[in-house]
Amino acid sequence: MQNLKYKALALDLDGTLTDSDKKLPPANKEAILKAMDLGVKVILISGRSVMGITSLAKELEFEKRGGIIAAFNGGKTFDCKTGTIIQQLLFPPEAIAGTCAIVRKHGAQPLSYTDTHVVAETDSDPYVLAECKCNSTTVKKVPWLPDFLDYPIPKLLAAGEHERLVEVRREFLETYSHICDSFFAESYFLELAPKGVAKDKALAGIGSFLNISREEIMACGDGFNDIPMLEYAGLGIAMKNAYPETQERADYVSPFTNDECGVAHAIEDFILNA
Repeated sequence: MQNLKYKALALDLDGTLTDSDKKLPPANKEAILKAMDLGVKVILISGRSVMGITSLAKELEFEKRGGIIAAFNGGKTFDCKTGTIIQQLLFPPEAIAGTCAIVRKHGAQPLSYTDTHVVAETDSDPYVLAECKCNSTTVKKVPWLPDFLDYPIPKLLAAGEHERLVEVRREFLETYSHICDSFFAESYFLELAPKGVAKDKALAGIGSFLNISREEIMACGDGFNDIPMLEYAGLGIAMKNAYPETQERADYVSPFTNDECGVAHAIEDFILNA
């Protein structure tokens, strides 16, 4: 590895690395591969499931180059080249039924995942379908989600109008804050996660695994759940399209949106041409 200021690059996906069609722009891909050629370790860190990240990891040659996937906001992190699991946290099974009841009570939809599908009690809700688009999959509709989820899951997601999700979060934390945490990925997606899941904590574990300090990590994001990561990294960059709260907490706000390849510009400015 060359004498680089930033030895690891952590990238959120939706609204950051990918464009509005959830595709990887060629300019972003080219810049990332150039950074990897220099020895930079690239981390794809997202609220998406593993299945929602693997196609991008394949495009970026992670299995050959040794990139890191941090799915479920870091709930499951692993090295794509070696298969080494860095961290895996699971949602408490005793909280599944009660959490689903809280989500439904406030008019939102609870959902989770299999290895290949989003699982929900509806296949027509627009917010559920938005999560399917993020993960490049479809809905597996089930009559009653808690009955179906008889296997270990990394998280639940509440999908719906923001005002309803605010109430979901309040009641969920009142009930389960001793074993769970909750934060917004988007205004319409509320993460319901095991305690200890957060992008900054994931980066700390990955940095230890790679023997890279937080000062040597550059991170790019746009969402509410990216704020801890941007604050943790040595350089936290918010896209131009990021939520105002995210921009306020970043070290630098890109003059470019995700549709204008803000990630490519950031890599060029702070890694390739630094």
